[in-house]
Amino acid sequence: MLARAPELLTSPTSLLNPDPHSILTLPMRSSLFSSLSLFRSLTHSPFHDFRHRLSLHSLCNYPLTRKTFRSFRSLKCLSTSAKHLACESDSSLELEEKWDLASNYENETDLFNFDGDLGNLGAGVDLKQVDAPALEVKALEELPEQWRRSRLAWLCKQLPAHKAGTLVRILNGQRKWMRQEDVTYVVVHCFRVRENETGFRVYKWMMQQHWYRFDFALSTKLADYLGKERKFAKCREVFDDIINQGRVPSESTFHILVIAYLSAPVTGCLEEACTIYNRMVQLGGYQPRLSLQNSLFKALVTKPGGSAKQYLKQAEFIFHNLVTSGLEIQKDIYGGLIWLHSYQDTIDKERISSIREEMKQAGIQEDKEVLVSVLRACSKEGDVEEANRTWFKLLQMDGNIPTQAFVYMMEVFAKAGYHIKSLELFREMQEHLGSASVAAYHKIIEVLCQAKEVESAESLMQEFTESGMKPLMPSFVDLMNMYLDLDMHDKLKLAFSACLKDCRPNRTIYTIYLDSLVKSGNLVLAEETFNQMCGEGAVGINPRSCNIILGGYLSSGEHVKAEKIYDLMCRKKYDIEPSLIEKLDYVLTLTRKVVKKPVSLKLSKDQREILVGLLLGGLRIESDEDRKEHMIRFELNENSNAHSILKRHLYDHYHEWLHPSCKLTDSNDEVPYRFSTIRHSYFGFYAEQFWPKGRATLPKLIHRWLSPQVLAYWYMYGGYRSPSGDILLRLKGSSEGVEKVVKSLKAKSLNCRVKRKGRVFWLGFLRNDSIWFWKLVEPYILDDLKDILKAGNDETSENTSGETQDMNFDSDPDFDEGASEYSDIETS
Repeated sequence: MLARAPELLTSPTSLLNPDPHSILTLPMRSSLFSSLSLFRSLTHSPFHDFRHRLSLHSLCNYPLTRKTFRSFRSLKCLSTSAKHLACESDSSLELEEKWDLASNYENETDLFNFDGDLGNLGAGVDLKQVDAPALEVKALEELPEQWRRSRLAWLCKQLPAHKAGTLVRILNGQRKWMRQEDVTYVVVHCFRVRENETGFRVYKWMMQQHWYRFDFALSTKLADYLGKERKFAKCREVFDDIINQGRVPSESTFHILVIAYLSAPVTGCLEEACTIYNRMVQLGGYQPRLSLQNSLFKALVTKPGGSAKQYLKQAEFIFHNLVTSGLEIQKDIYGGLIWLHSYQDTIDKERISSIREEMKQAGIQEDKEVLVSVLRACSKEGDVEEANRTWFKLLQMDGNIPTQAFVYMMEVFAKAGYHIKSLELFREMQEHLGSASVAAYHKIIEVLCQAKEVESAESLMQEFTESGMKPLMPSFVDLMNMYLDLDMHDKLKLAFSACLKDCRPNRTIYTIYLDSLVKSGNLVLAEETFNQMCGEGAVGINPRSCNIILGGYLSSGEHVKAEKIYDLMCRKKYDIEPSLIEKLDYVLTLTRKVVKKPVSLKLSKDQREILVGLLLGGLRIESDEDRKEHMIRFELNENSNAHSILKRHLYDHYHEWLHPSCKLTDSNDEVPYRFSTIRHSYFGFYAEQFWPKGRATLPKLIHRWLSPQVLAYWYMYGGYRSPSGDILLRLKGSSEGVEKVVKSLKAKSLNCRVKRKGRVFWLGFLRNDSIWFWKLVEPYILDDLKDILKAGNDETSENTSGETQDMNFDSDPDFDEGASEYSDIETS
């Protein structure tokens, strides 16, 4: 890496456009670079000798005036940059001027040394064998004009030291004389000194010039180096540009981009890695390296089983490529494929059998993990015969039988109608392992409740509660459903009270309890419970709960209340159960000439303020410019405790706007971490204000919208509380927009410090300022989030992002120019 030279110029004017004529007014040797061999042979510093001779010559021929001294200082700076570029040119000969990608990778053994176990499969090792197009760049001494060499030398030293806005202004100052060959040299120089971020910015500037011509080799080189630094967003941008130019990216670019995505702990990156891999095979016609395919497959099967089952087709595609390419298929590939099949809703028994047969032919013995996967598949089908054969194989192996195997065998017996055998197996598990697992308690209580074995289920539930194990909620749900089916409403009420005492309340148990109250005729308590569900953000209501209370009002003749529930369901676009429609039509015709139809969609005041807060926190809006329709994408972090609670609240608040594919069913009441609204022109105002042309920005009138409720949802969605109790808010936009937000907060007596990290600004409310901020927003914070987000030093603070680490708010605020120059946030 080249050593950094001292600053060349001090005045702002010369910084943007150095005057070459002041440099050339003094006599100089015709070429500094033609005497490199002489420089290397001298024992003294080459720059010192050159400066010494120049000083003697200057003193003998020119008076030492102030003007001469300024010219001498300029020449001193030029000689420094020329020397550095000469050394760089000389060193580049040793690394080959063509910049062959394969040779460079051999010198970077830690290129793909990623966190976790991903690197164990050696995904980056085979890159030595991946060819990339050669990039030929002229050496600096080959340029005919001395002034051009001088300016390029100056740019190569200046640009890496500046941020995006200043860098663009410097380049704009050189626009009159720079050509594509000159900019290419600067970009390649940035590669050589490992300033890849600067190289990307220079490349983006070059693309906007009228003389720009697409250079496949340069684009490939840039994408590869950005990918090596895990800058997957920028790497993908260059990758897409190559495709848009009608070219197929090189194999190295595909390979590096897949690994960059796999190494990023960001939601959605695994899906992007799969997309790039598929295009590598189908579009590029390349044969991915064994290590790359192993790494991608391993990333698929390291997801939790419930979420990993969607990747079955992708895993089968990788397996097919391994087979057709004649590559070695490892034991983990076979086991992972069976594992994915075992989690499917519909089990493909023939496919599992064929994979097991291939393992046998390859001489690979089935381990416990594979046998447990087979038992899982058997439990979904109720295949007792195959389950017994698999269980016998587990008994013959050394060590204890995995606890999951007991659970799946209990489910197999239950599916076959042998719930007593399930209970016996549960007791054997306690005897052999010393205690039963939480999953085993859940399963056996579920089995006994489905079999309506009341006394056994109650006994095991008491045993489970006294054991201190968590969570208890699934078993309480099974127990309460059994009581509801048997019309044991008094016991159901006791179970509901016990559940509220030991567990965090949720919508499922409230809905079961509400159903019990309506069936038992206790409408007064049912109405109180329904209102309580509406008031608690972590609980909320759904179509089932509304239909339950509506049916209760219709049956008891409470027509006015029934109409109110009907109006509520119209606003939320809930479907009414067919059994209630006839009664409801009769009630409505008594008071209304025309049956009221669902009202047109319109955001309420609360929905508007919540939406503004979410947009400040990073919520995205996708626009269809042709049809002038816009869609809001709710994307929450699976690793955030705050988001896991907030998602239910947001889902309920915008239920009437959600796309039909995102609507939950009675069988699946778990809100996903990703859901979106329908495309609607009503969101056009917010798209124009916050996401014009797909680029995040801050509205000019944002200072008018920063209400306490807006700030609260901004905090819940895009904020963190540091371990010291300070409050940090994430914000994306220009420095002018951020400054406007800060001034508006200050007008509300909320002082904050600002720091910039990448393309994102962070507003820090420190010490007493965090207390004042909390007092302002606390009334609008969800009750279940107050302990997590409350300002002040506490062990329950949450900062799962890692983005806010090592961020010092004690220095001056960062309002850097050009904060929104590019639309993408580089989160990698």
